Order: sequence, then structure tokens, then C-alpha cells
Amino acid sequence: MIRTATPADVPVIHALIRELAEFERALEEARATEEQLHAALFGPDAVASALIAEDGGSEGGVAGFALWFRNFSTWTGTPGLYLEDLYVRPTARGAGHGKALLAALAAICVERGYERFEWSVLDWNEKAIGVYRSIGARPQDEWTVQRLTGPALAELAARAAPAGLGEPAASAPAG
Repeated sequence: MIRTATPADVPVIHALIRELAEFERALEEARATEEQLHAALFGPDAVASALIAEDGGSEGGVAGFALWFRNFSTWTGTPGLYLEDLYVRPTARGAGHGKALLAALAAICVERGYERFEWSVLDWNEKAIGVYRSIGARPQDEWTVQRLTGPALAELAARAAPAGLGEPAASAPAG
């Protein structure tokens, strides 16, 4: 069963994120707190959404999750869905939970008129890549992910003009 996450799911989502980070050999990078996740998913300025895959046999009945957010394509003029994390616990793998989560996200796209559903996958995760190919996903080989973090992000931000960032442009008075 796939369902929309609720605020009560934040602790299990946090635990699943930690399990995913450990699987991806990057546990030390998973610094998000439950409070941050709650704000991101359910706060007044929520920026993400999550789905939960349930079954009777996994810890607490939760087999896995998918966390996603909207993006926007200037080329199509429509929103899209970016899948940030998809994780199914090892004990629940092979039962179709991952494909069910992907199908539910695809249904959200179709229902809302989103023309793109995108995500990234580690190049060594052959099992996941096989699942993605089996549902018709294709790699965007001509594109590479670029990322700024830490000191490089701070240094570039320091170059920005200080006035007006984050403020809507003022409109000219009607004349």
C-alpha cells in the first residue's frame, strides 16, 4: 500500500533517510534532523512531499519511502517532479514496493499535468538502474549534475550584489 506521509511519519522517514545514507556509503553526510524534515514536509513553507510504502512484515509496517519536490521546465512551461530519495528496506525488497512508489509518483505527474519525472541514481547501483530501465526510464547521458556546497557556495554567494536578493521586483508607479 502506498500512502501520503503524515507528520507522525517524520521519525520513520528520518530513520529511512539514515538507512539510505548508510547504503550509499555517506552516512556522515546525512545531517538533516527530524525538526528540519517536519518543517520541509509539513511546515507553513513546505518544500517537499513524501509517500510511504507499507507492508505487514517490515519494521513498523513501513517498507520504504519516496521524497520529492516540484521543479519547473522553462522549455515545456510546466512543473515537473524531482524524486530526491527512494528507499526500500532490504527486508522488503523484491516485493514491488519501489515500483509501486514510482507508479504513484508517475500518477501524481499525470494527474497534475507535470511533463517530467526525474531523479538521479548512483552509477554503481546496478539493481536500481535495472528497475528504472524496466519501467522505461532512460539516462540523460548528455547532462551532468553540478553542485556547489560549503566554502565554494559561500564564496560565490559573497560575490552577489547585497541589495534586493530574495525580494520581489518593485513595480513602477502607475502614471
